[in-house]
Amino acid sequence: MSHVESRSAGRPLDPALPLTLNFHPDRMAGGRPILVRLAEDGVYRSQFVTGTGTGNGGLTARPGGDRWRWESRILDGAYDDAPAEQRPVYGALNFRRRAVGAAPRFGSAHFRLTADTLPRATFCYPDSAAEPTDFGIASGMHLIELAEADDRDAIDDYIEAQIHGPVVLDRHVEALVLDPCYRDHSQCSVPSGRR
Repeated sequence: MSHVESRSAGRPLDPALPLTLNFHPDRMAGGRPILVRLAEDGVYRSQFVTGTGTGNGGLTARPGGDRWRWESRILDGAYDDAPAEQRPVYGALNFRRRAVGAAPRFGSAHFRLTADTLPRATFCYPDSAAEPTDFGIASGMHLIELAEADDRDAIDDYIEAQIHGPVVLDRHVEALVLDPCYRDHSQCSVPSGRR
């Protein structure tokens, strides 16, 4: 995080602004819907672990792939030799407080993370796939002003977040928000014992 911190400037983030992890709950992973796999595992894992993706770079999350290169560039190689389980997960800062989460491009469902995840997040604008030059951390960033001044389509109007450290669902998730289209879908039902 120190590399991004050295490239960050601005005011501290409002701690009430949530981070969201948008995802497609009905996408399959290992022959099962992702939401079911998440409920069983209890941990939100990086694309390097799951081999799945929700958008940019999902299938290139491997050494030398696009996602690997973008992450190496932004984080100054901090994770280049790290095990897949230790790599950051990707979300977005919901600075517009949208009901669909910060980055619906990556899925119609989202986890809203607890406020204690903000200090261990780094941010960039625009998305890491666009090779951004503007970065931030919770204690100081100007990315909201940049995003508000930009004229992006709603689907691309987000500030990317890289969350460092594990995202354990029963500790770091405040809410699971599902698109109403999933109401009464047994395919995405959560196994008993995990809610």
